[in-house]
Amino acid sequence: QVQLVESGGGLVQPGGSLRLSCAVSGVSLNYRAIMWFRQAPGKEREGVSCIGSSDGTTYYTDSVKGRFTISKDYAKKTVYLQMNSLKPEDTAVYYCAADSTCGSIYHPSSIGSWGRGTQVTVSS
Repeated sequence: QVQLVESGGGLVQPGGSLRLSCAVSGVSLNYRAIMWFRQAPGKEREGVSCIGSSDGTTYYTDSVKGRFTISKDYAKKTVYLQMNSLKPEDTAVYYCAADSTCGSIYHPSSIGSWGRGTQVTVSS
């Protein structure tokens, strides 16, 4: 059974940085793409970034390109989302999810493995 646990959220001022972690158990990172989603109050869930399974291909939604970086550590079985130059509109609960390919980021309802989320608040 795939289990995902997010950590690293918090309160940060605009322009600041945070690094989110997604600890993965029950499956190798070689066999699952890991995605980050976020959901702000009153808004739909949004796919933010993804890193592929075997080739490590990355994807970013336009609003975070150049500010966020996704990476993975095979030894620690952890995927990271480094978030720089944070803006108030980045405020949301951030979730990690696992599926076979990054294409699933466009079909979140089809994804069966989710973490419980971590709150990110960007405010002065």
